[in-house]
Amino acid sequence: MAHEVQAVAEDAGTSHPGAEPRSSTGPPHRFRPSLPLALVPLRHRNYRLLWTGTMISQSGDWMDQIALNWLVYQLTGSAFSLGVLNLCRLTPVLMFTLVGGVIADRVERRKLLFTTQSVAMVLALILAVLVSTGHVQFWMVLLVAVGRGVALSFNLPARQSLISDLVPREILSSAIALNQATNNLTRVIGPAIGGVLIATVGVAGAFYINGFSFLAVLGGLAMMRFPPRLARVKAGILPELMSGLRYMRGEPNIRTLVLLTLVPMILGMPYMTMLTVFASDVLSVGGSGLGLLTACSGIGAVCGALFIGSRGAKRGRRRVMRIGLIGFGAALLAFALSPSLWLSAGTLMAVGFSQQVYMAQNNALIQEDVDPEFRGRVLSTLFLNRGLVPLGTVIAGFGTDLIGAQTTLALMAALMLVLALVVNGRKLTGSGSRPAAG
Repeated sequence: MAHEVQAVAEDAGTSHPGAEPRSSTGPPHRFRPSLPLALVPLRHRNYRLLWTGTMISQSGDWMDQIALNWLVYQLTGSAFSLGVLNLCRLTPVLMFTLVGGVIADRVERRKLLFTTQSVAMVLALILAVLVSTGHVQFWMVLLVAVGRGVALSFNLPARQSLISDLVPREILSSAIALNQATNNLTRVIGPAIGGVLIATVGVAGAFYINGFSFLAVLGGLAMMRFPPRLARVKAGILPELMSGLRYMRGEPNIRTLVLLTLVPMILGMPYMTMLTVFASDVLSVGGSGLGLLTACSGIGAVCGALFIGSRGAKRGRRRVMRIGLIGFGAALLAFALSPSLWLSAGTLMAVGFSQQVYMAQNNALIQEDVDPEFRGRVLSTLFLNRGLVPLGTVIAGFGTDLIGAQTTLALMAALMLVLALVVNGRKLTGSGSRPAAG
């Protein structure tokens, strides 16, 4: 309790969220246990509240995704219907994410998050009631999926841009890395819980539990406290969206960092879907081998995010980002050409590690360099990658049918490696008046 009181006092003792904390002159008995640098952001009460709620809520989201796919397959018996379901979830994100970025710059981000999470909770509970009463039909599930996609398109820019308001600038990289490590953990925890719940309490029970899991993040958002935000003159949605795009066009480093977020999604991330093909047809290791390969990628990703979190605000982060991107391409190329399960498992750990190193540093550099007035709009462009990954998967699937899985993935990895080497030869500096981070 004493530690909680001290954490609250720290937040109250800063003039704004990114300010330096006051020096401690309190009595000696106020002992504060040391934390690894990767966990230092948890000392800040607002970040701790968001992190805790996100950990619970996103585990529920992954659990819900497993249950939703199971429900649709039980209703229709069609794999095509699963594709339609995911299309209904994806399309609104592509259509509204940029608008979501504009809204995130116009309103208080905490309130926007509270609204989007409340809508998602209501949709989850509506679906739970429909399933438990036996009235659910496929078209109803699709409507819920569309509603969730719309809510997600406003939630993503607000959540990501809010992190910069929760911690001082010097530990922003650690905060973003810890957030990404948490995302990877929930990707493992959530589906495992979902499988157990489907077998025990059924699909409806899983939906109810997911619905109530939103209370954790809603409670955390309600308890956050921020200084008053200065009002700014607001234009229309379209003019503000265009002003955000013009801002990126006028900031070469921001533009390059955004492209480095999006392009590798086409060339690199389809490997997650291709793991099924490699486990079945290339390595011939079956379902158990697929589980091992997937787990190795996830373990590497968590380690990579924690590694970046432990570095804090050290200089040379642009160099580390470029090395991470080179490592992502090189490790993926090695995986594509690997002839054995254990070599493939090792290269996938390197893939996950280097991917997270490059992504976490890239995200932190964007948030540090971007003008706070445009932060939501710039970050909203990053979430277009959710549409680019399926595009890359289609390309990978077509190439697999044409020239084989290994050759296709090797070519895509080689292209990403060339991109990384080209970027490595170009010096990136901090944009605007902000100092470069290395």
